Amino acid sequence: MTSISALNYVHKTGLFGNYENKNEENLLKVTEIKNLLIVQIVQYKNSTIQFENIDIDSLKLTNEPLSVAHNSNTRILWNGPKNWLLVSTKKDLLKNISEVFKETDFAVTDLSHSRAIIELEGTEAKEVLKKGCPFNFNILQKNNSVNSTYNGIAFTADMLDDNPNKIRLFALRSFGESLYHSITDASLEFGFKAF
Repeated sequence: MTSISALNYVHKTGLFGNYENKNEENLLKVTEIKNLLIVQIVQYKNSTIQFENIDIDSLKLTNEPLSVAHNSNTRILWNGPKNWLLVSTKKDLLKNISEVFKETDFAVTDLSHSRAIIELEGTEAKEVLKKGCPFNFNILQKNNSVNSTYNGIAFTADMLDDNPNKIRLFALRSFGESLYHSITDASLEFGFKAF
């Protein structure tokens, strides 16, 4: 069985918007990211396990707002108190996650096929997000994440880098096309290249 990506019918490659007479390297870059393992991990209120002692792919869970624990393959985004979003290129990590996080203490949900992922890269990436989101993106730094709304669409932003800005956006698959259109419309002013 072949899976169809969330943005399969709307994401087209090429140059768009105000790109004329600009160096292609300086344009915003918009990419659909596919084939990532996305797992939500929530600790039950009545659990007495110390989550700080749990290690997954050599990373520890933190309970610090906006924080992201990361290595070259995996990122663990703080999603709320005792709530994390694990994103990894290692698909086989799901088996290990299920063994480490016992079902008596944690709810572990594979969200891999229920999310649309858009990666926005370039010096104007934060400006694009400011157009539709109430969050102050000036305070978002490398390896921070935030949950908010963009033109009424709930999404998670994960700041991968800040030189240049590289932000990964996660939204429910059913809202993926709407978020994609909102992001690309806001990017037209700066000109963008879609990969």
